[in-house]
This record gives sequence, C-alpha cells and structure tokens, in this order.
Amino acid sequence: MNSLRNSSSVQNLPEHVRHIEVNQIADIANLARNDPNVIKLWIGEPDLPTPSFIIDATIESMRSGETRYTYSRGLPDLHDALVRYHQRHWQVEIDATRFSSTIGGMNAIMQVFQSILEKDDEVVIPCPSWPNVLEAVQIIGGHVTPVFYDISADGTVSLSLDAIYAAVTDKTKAITINSPANPTGWVMPKEDMIRLRDFARTRGIWIVADEVYTHFAYDEAPAPSFLQICEPADRLLVTNTFSKNWCMTGWRSGWVIYPEGMTQVFDNLSQYNTTSTPTFIQRGCIAALDQGDDFIKMQVVRCRQSRDIFSSALNQLPHVTAYKPRGTFYMWIAVDGVTQGFDVAVAALKKTSVGIAPGSAFGPGGERFLRICFAVDPSTAEDAADRLVHFLEEW
Repeated sequence: MNSLRNSSSVQNLPEHVRHIEVNQIADIANLARNDPNVIKLWIGEPDLPTPSFIIDATIESMRSGETRYTYSRGLPDLHDALVRYHQRHWQVEIDATRFSSTIGGMNAIMQVFQSILEKDDEVVIPCPSWPNVLEAVQIIGGHVTPVFYDISADGTVSLSLDAIYAAVTDKTKAITINSPANPTGWVMPKEDMIRLRDFARTRGIWIVADEVYTHFAYDEAPAPSFLQICEPADRLLVTNTFSKNWCMTGWRSGWVIYPEGMTQVFDNLSQYNTTSTPTFIQRGCIAALDQGDDFIKMQVVRCRQSRDIFSSALNQLPHVTAYKPRGTFYMWIAVDGVTQGFDVAVAALKKTSVGIAPGSAFGPGGERFLRICFAVDPSTAEDAADRLVHFLEEW
C-alpha cells in the first residue's frame, strides 16, 4: 500500500500526487541491493560495464573543460549523431531540429506528457506496462485507460488493435505503445503500426512510442519503428534512452523525437525541467551512437543465449509458463496458483538469492506474474535458472 495515502502530513497535497504508487521493483531491490551474493534480475539493467570508448570520450570532454551549461535541447553534435544513427538502422531521415536530449528515458517520457496532456485527459496504455509510464500520466493529472494484452496459456502474447480502438473516448489524448514491450516481450507488427497510425490520424490522437528496446528483437532486428511509417507532421512522439543499448543506466541520458514545429516547446521543457544534459555526458553519448553498433550486436547475441536458457529451464516445470519474448531482455512468468507475485519474489530472494520483479509492479493485469531480466552472462543465467527451478518445483 502507498504509505502517502495514510500519512497525515501530506493530506493537503494534490490527490494525484498522494496517490502515486510505491515502485514494487525498487521495494524488492532495496531488500538486497548491495548484497554481492544475490543474482540481480529485478531491474532492467545489463550486467556489463559501460564500454571504455564511451568512458574515454566522456573523460576527455571533462578534461577539456566541457563542464559548464550548454544548449537546453542538447549539443548540435549530438543531434547530428542521432540523425546518423536513425539513418543507419531504420533508413529514415529526421531533421536534426526534431531531437531533444533528456535526463534518461524517464525524463523523456515526462516531457512528452507535459507537452500534450491537460488535466483529465485520458491515455490508453497496454497493460501490464512499465509502471513509470502509468505514474507519469497520473502525476501530470491525466487518467490511464488500460488495455490488456492477451496472455495465452500456450505461451504467446498478443495485443488487439480493436481493444485499443474500443478504449478510445472523446477525452483520449494519446495512445502509448512500447515495442518491444516491457514486461511481456511482445513486438508490434509493422502492419499493426500502420493501422494504428491511420486510426490516430483520423481522430487527432497522439501516439507516444517508447522504442527503447528496438535492437533487442530476436526475429527481426531492429524491430520496426513508427518513424518508418509516419510523416514529420504526424502526432508522433518517440522516447528513447542510452541506458540499455550501451549499458549506460547510471548515466541518465535519453532523447525525444517530436513533430516538426515543436522545437521551442521542447527547448522550454528542457530548460525548466533540467536546464540541460551535461556536455561531457553528451560526448559519451555521441561516441555510443557512432561507435557502439558492434557492442549492441554482442549484447543481443548474449541476451538471446540467456533467454533460451531461462525458457528451456522454466518451461520444463508443468505448473510454470515462461513466455519466450520476441523482444526486450525480459521474461514474463506465470506460476499456477499464484495470485500475488510480490510474495513469490520476496520468497525467491530469501531462499535462492535470486532477485526477480513482481508482476504486480507493472500495473493492472500483472498481479499473478513474475518478471526476470536476462541481460546477464549465459553462465549467470544457468546458475539463476537452476536456483529458480528448484525453488519453483516446491512452490
């Protein structure tokens, strides 16, 4: 339960702030965050260090004196590197003026919703979903309209566009799509992207596309992007981060791509949210974009191996369904008879020293599930899978 709701000291705060949910992933992680004996599969974070070529570019920038304020939306050099990156991987031409640097993917999402939402607007969100998206909408004063994935007993995950359409009302301002999706591993087919684009165009609804995991796609890499099918004037806002592709979670750097004509809006939002991303961090990000393709490919190969290890091990248990993801580096797990995944996650941590995330952390529809992050060395995956199998055999 959210402790703020019962605290007399905060009763005069705005209702939408008082009702912010406690992050249950952090709750689990905080039980053993600094324990070196725990295999940490709870947070979406690769276990590799940031590559040295990124660190070297950052240190060089700091030593050269680039430690002062800079452009609110980011360095022109960073915008140019982002142009090259999107040309190279998705064959799209995006004007450099349509990029804004942010303090991580979370700040990108907050700025996106700040730019389009008014109080009481509705946002359609496929659920279960990354909890930060759900809470970002509500912090700004909007309302979440959940649409549920079809999570079948045969180990497949799908999403009905008709269900999305049916959830739209005259108050709907945006539809969010995270593809590949955290936590389910679902990947949106390109033909469905086109259908959703046409629906949104007809109704004047924004598409907010979280495309953080596009390189982590196991059938088609990179996964399709809305940028490939939309025009510069479409109501499309794309968020991304340097965290996953290049093992830069602690660097807190991301970006937004917005429609033409919104440059001043995001210049203002960046100025008043954060002032700017540090210049030296941006220099490291430029190195990541220009020199990091091979590192991404290595990570994807490694994650595929670890995914297959967990899938093979867990699906041997007759009462466990591990949904083999088509994308991301997460595995969504159902255990027969479980109604509260949080209790199972706590028990697994205590008995096996393996940290996993409770499905209840991912909003409506996630309560009976668990999520593991398999962005780890295959040898670590083998060890963790063995421990979890023994634990779940007795659950």
